[in-house]
Amino acid sequence: MKALLFSSRSYFASALRNANFAGLHHLQFLETPLDASTAPLCRGYGAALVFVNDRVDRPCLQALAEGGTRLVATLSTGTNHIDRNAARELGIAVASVPSYSPHAVSEFTLALLLAMARKIPRAWQRVRDGNFELEGLEGFELRDKTVGVFGTGAIGREVVKNLSGFGCRILAHDPVPHADTARLCRYLPPEDLFRESDILTFHVPLLPSTRHIVNDQTLPLMKKGVFLINTSRGAIFDTAAIIRGLKKGHIGHLAIDVYEEEAGLFFEDRSSQILKDDLFARLLTFPNVLVTGHQAFLTDRALQRIAEVTVRNLTDFESGGTPPAG
Repeated sequence: MKALLFSSRSYFASALRNANFAGLHHLQFLETPLDASTAPLCRGYGAALVFVNDRVDRPCLQALAEGGTRLVATLSTGTNHIDRNAARELGIAVASVPSYSPHAVSEFTLALLLAMARKIPRAWQRVRDGNFELEGLEGFELRDKTVGVFGTGAIGREVVKNLSGFGCRILAHDPVPHADTARLCRYLPPEDLFRESDILTFHVPLLPSTRHIVNDQTLPLMKKGVFLINTSRGAIFDTAAIIRGLKKGHIGHLAIDVYEEEAGLFFEDRSSQILKDDLFARLLTFPNVLVTGHQAFLTDRALQRIAEVTVRNLTDFESGGTPPAG
């Protein structure tokens, strides 16, 4: 099957070539993002391969359909960047990667937590500047903290397992509590989780019920100085409310790998550009904020899994099967 990957990067291209070692599919790679204006580039390709920052809306899908594309396969678990209703109406199938490596994201979550707990980014910068002073680098130990895990799907469960080795008190919330995970933590309603946690980490899909779950109404429920972590979906947090919480000192630390307006911002080198997103630019001014560019998934094993499932999705679709659609 002929497939064109938009927003291609070397790590995706290499993994897909390895997964397609048998040469079952004709894969082409394009660094250009997919949107309505670039969709005609896919003419003659049966499948468009996309990622989270491609804009696969109705106009884009219409252009894809006109060019003969019958499948949109995203190299992600979420499909929020794809207009699923429009795809259905236009006869375009949608496939995703339901699960790749919960360990990748859970370990990165712990990396963010430990980096901020011990002020490693600040210490690293000081040493680079020749400053070996320790004043202002006092950290805290996880064993003294209560950590709340909001969402115990595959990733959230791994986070709970990883945290259990630190000796901290672990709380969790999920609409469907997991029996094995319950042996390591205590499940609570959201409001109680917010009230009791020193640290809150979020691992939920983006749904109407989870959009802006951290907002001006829920932040006051949390402890003063709460440490918030988001490695799931950017729009779980209301960024404007987060900034207000930081300015008031109610949020003590913030570590995020995702941002609600990251489309058109992340996955590109913008080091020589002026940031036009005032909210994001403001976030970067806080000394107690750590931002990474949606890299929690990026491990060798996760890329291998993503590529293998994507190639299998192409094969299943071509043979008349139904690839997973998230």
